[in-house]
Amino acid sequence: QVQLVESGGGLVQAGDSLRLSCAASGRTFSSYAMGWFRQAPGKEREFVAAISREPATMYYADSVKGRFTASRDNAKNTVYLQMNSLKPEDTAVYYCAAARPPNTPQTVYVRENYNYWGQGTQVTVSS
Repeated sequence: QVQLVESGGGLVQAGDSLRLSCAASGRTFSSYAMGWFRQAPGKEREFVAAISREPATMYYADSVKGRFTASRDNAKNTVYLQMNSLKPEDTAVYYCAAARPPNTPQTVYVRENYNYWGQGTQVTVSS
């Protein structure tokens, strides 16, 4: 069992930056692929970014490519999402998720492949 707790959300202006953190419990964290998803009001939960287990490979949605960076620190059981040049359309509740192995470059994009989810953290970007 893995428990995930996100933090770092908040209210910022367009162009600002935020860093989200997701702390995980459990001794097998390093073996999980970790994903970030977001859900805006009235919309489906969508893929934002993912990072595989070591050697880490990162994957991004086109809408955030070049602005967001996912990283992980296995010693701290934590995954991060650095968000730069934020836009109002980035406003959403952001969730981190963990996927048990095995994972492939295709599976990390799919919400249903993730086994554990955090409670979410709100990110609001004003124009």
